Amino acid sequence: QVQLVESGGGLVQPGGSLRLSCAVSGIIFRDSAMGWYRQAPGKQRELVARITSGGGTNYAGSVKGRFTISRDNAKNTVYLQMNSLKPEDTAVYFCTAEFSPRVYWGKGTLVTVSS
Repeated sequence: QVQLVESGGGLVQPGGSLRLSCAVSGIIFRDSAMGWYRQAPGKQRELVARITSGGGTNYAGSVKGRFTISRDNAKNTVYLQMNSLKPEDTAVYFCTAEFSPRVYWGKGTLVTVSS
């Protein structure tokens, strides 16, 4: 059974930082591209960042330079370091695992950026 479990969300003030984690089981993690998506209230889900099995990364323009995605294959975990957070970063953040032919999703963790 494939499981993706996100953690690390919470309430943070504008300008603050959070690190999200996603622990994965049930697939060959090192062979999987991993991603972080987010969905803000009333908006469509959007890709935030993605990291390939080889370590290549891409980011949404709105987070480039502020967020960093990384992976630890020994721990079957992907991370999203979020710095300089803005109120518009408020959303539920979801972890994804691309393990052909499927894409698996976690249940999400809420990030609220507010003073």
